[in-house]
Amino acid sequence: MLCLMFFPLLTPTTECARLFLDQVGREVQVPDNPERVVALAPSLTEMVYALEEASRLKGVTQFSNYPEAARALPRVGSYIRPDMEKIVALRPDLCLAIRDGNPRHAVEKLERLGIPVYVVDPRNLQGIMETITGIGDVLDAGEKAASVVRYMQGRIDRVKARVAVTPGRPRVFFQIDAAPIISVGTNTFIHELIELAGGVNLTAGTVPYPRVTWEEILIRQPDITIISSMAGGHSPESLKSEWQRWRQLPSVRNGRVYVVDANLFDRPTTRLVEGLEVLVDIIHPKVTGRTEETGGR
Repeated sequence: MLCLMFFPLLTPTTECARLFLDQVGREVQVPDNPERVVALAPSLTEMVYALEEASRLKGVTQFSNYPEAARALPRVGSYIRPDMEKIVALRPDLCLAIRDGNPRHAVEKLERLGIPVYVVDPRNLQGIMETITGIGDVLDAGEKAASVVRYMQGRIDRVKARVAVTPGRPRVFFQIDAAPIISVGTNTFIHELIELAGGVNLTAGTVPYPRVTWEEILIRQPDITIISSMAGGHSPESLKSEWQRWRQLPSVRNGRVYVVDANLFDRPTTRLVEGLEVLVDIIHPKVTGRTEETGGR
């Protein structure tokens, strides 16, 4: 532990600070036991709640809507356009930021104001678990973080065991937007979930979110179509009806077009494990269902 004078410009105090290396390689001096935390992305809000440290949260971004209690917290703009004045007015002793979304200049400005910013950069399920561990350390919640990670890993391991006894790997098309049709490439969380759940991602490739035409879909012949409930802002019924026109596709012909809850797939949080379980139920429905879950979030 490093004890030093800690001087946020607006709330100068003398505290014992700890030195951390965040996930982008920056050294960050964080006050011992930070009490006024602002989460600069919805995923970070969820993680703080998962660690049972919500009492520290004094501000969140625009779309922080999970869990329900997060809706009552003060808003500080969106994660892409954080409102500096609102953040500073909350007198945070720590901000949590995410590399993929929060502007670098905003992070640098907060630091010039004397507000420490711990930046995370989860890129896959393992990265999410490492992020939970890191935030747990920063918030003095290491034991709870370890419990959450064990719980996540146990659920992932059960899916892997289930997939290991399945004979085939169906071809999966995952639609995240409808107009234009947008799917997912290799460097995405959803690709990882499809692969872990025992499917083959038909749009794997270097483009993270490729645009796809109906002609290309007809060529690729998906066995299973999975549509995010947020695709284009349409209802689940209308999203499925678009596909029903294409009886040439195995997924349509065999009744294997599904609409899933986007909230389980669009944020790097613990809920991606629930999304993984939803996918394995869709992709391999004849295999014995989930093992009874134990443990805590």
